[in-house]
Amino acid sequence: MTLKNRISLLVSLLFTILFGLASTVIFVLYSNFRKEEFRDRLEIKALSNIKLLVNVKEVDDQLLKMIDQNSINKLYDEKTLVFDSHYKLIYSSIDDAKINWSIEDLKYLKKHKTFFKQQGDYEVYGVFYDTKDKDFYALISATDDYGKRKLLFLRYTLIISYIFFTCICWILTSFMVKKAMSPLSIFHQKIKNINENNLDTRIQSKSNKNEIDLIANEFNFMMDRIEISYQKQKEFTAHASHELRTPLSRITSQIENVISDTTTSDKGKSFLKTILSDVNQLTELITSLLILSKIDNRSLEKNEMQRIDEILFSAIENLNKSFPDFVILFEMEENENLDSALEIRGNKNLLEIALGNVLKNACVYSDNKQAKVKIGIHDNQLVVSVSNTGKTLSENEQRNLFQPFMRGKNAHGTSGFGLGLRIVQRILTLHNATITYSVTDINTNLFQLVFHS
Repeated sequence: MTLKNRISLLVSLLFTILFGLASTVIFVLYSNFRKEEFRDRLEIKALSNIKLLVNVKEVDDQLLKMIDQNSINKLYDEKTLVFDSHYKLIYSSIDDAKINWSIEDLKYLKKHKTFFKQQGDYEVYGVFYDTKDKDFYALISATDDYGKRKLLFLRYTLIISYIFFTCICWILTSFMVKKAMSPLSIFHQKIKNINENNLDTRIQSKSNKNEIDLIANEFNFMMDRIEISYQKQKEFTAHASHELRTPLSRITSQIENVISDTTTSDKGKSFLKTILSDVNQLTELITSLLILSKIDNRSLEKNEMQRIDEILFSAIENLNKSFPDFVILFEMEENENLDSALEIRGNKNLLEIALGNVLKNACVYSDNKQAKVKIGIHDNQLVVSVSNTGKTLSENEQRNLFQPFMRGKNAHGTSGFGLGLRIVQRILTLHNATITYSVTDINTNLFQLVFHS
């Protein structure tokens, strides 16, 4: 999971949990408030009935029932019971509602003065009223229909609000975090595109010094040091390779002169030819290192349009001069867009080196000294396929195929240093192209060079 997705998830979950807890607390507090408020209403109603019965002599139970029936504070499904000190019922309202009571309830009232409990849908309040002459017990039962409707409305309001604002929070959090992390995404993309050919890439930082800007500045400083070190390394390799070529050329020339001398014995010539072969391999290695050190994006700044087929024919011609017994089978796909696709902008010499190395590799490691070349278009991209028959590479060898000095098991007995395909990959990278290797059939190797438009 990416950092921005993790932040969005954590913030959204935090809001969801906090909002859920707040909604729950609000609902519980209001529910308790409703009960307390309804309890107070029941208490007032019960005490008023008792006081009317006890303190107002002219009010009998029938008149009290009429007063109770027409009261502006009438409760829903109200039922009132009043008992004297002997637990005898002295007053009952005319409602049909029933109150389940027992002597134990009245004894409890005498001891604790009041109680409030739930009986099904009804809420019952009991109160003990003590006068100088007599004791009275009152039980009043009713349903808080109005309060429960408000509580139900509050519950649905909180649920809908919770769902709505939670969804809004998740969407807005994702959007805001994505916007806030966009500089980091740009930072990541630029780092991802950095390779040995564009070490001069730098990350732009704004004037405000936030954490991302600080990282960008440190990254730029690090890239400055890496670029300087890399350039020094390339310059050393180039200078060393160039300086080594001169004495090697002299050694080669002197050995060839000695071999061509008629006074040299056959045994001496055989020994010198062995040394000459080693010197030629060393010269080839130095030449490859020199090519690698010179490959740079700056060499492509003033290039002209080139035709891949012409460069390929030139590479085949040069290969035939060095290896006249190798056979290159050429095929070109028929496509109306092929002619325009063959034209790319690049360096002719470097492209010829790349194609020549792939062709040489295909021929040298084939079991019949043949290679097949095919030019075509796939997904509107120019593809040059080079295939041969011979020993194939294992999966582990394929993963390291384009690393420097990598040679597979099929290279035993074949001269080389494992730099050819590395040079090919570097050159193709400069030309916005890629090279891939695959095993298409038993003992069949396939290299595909894809030039991206």
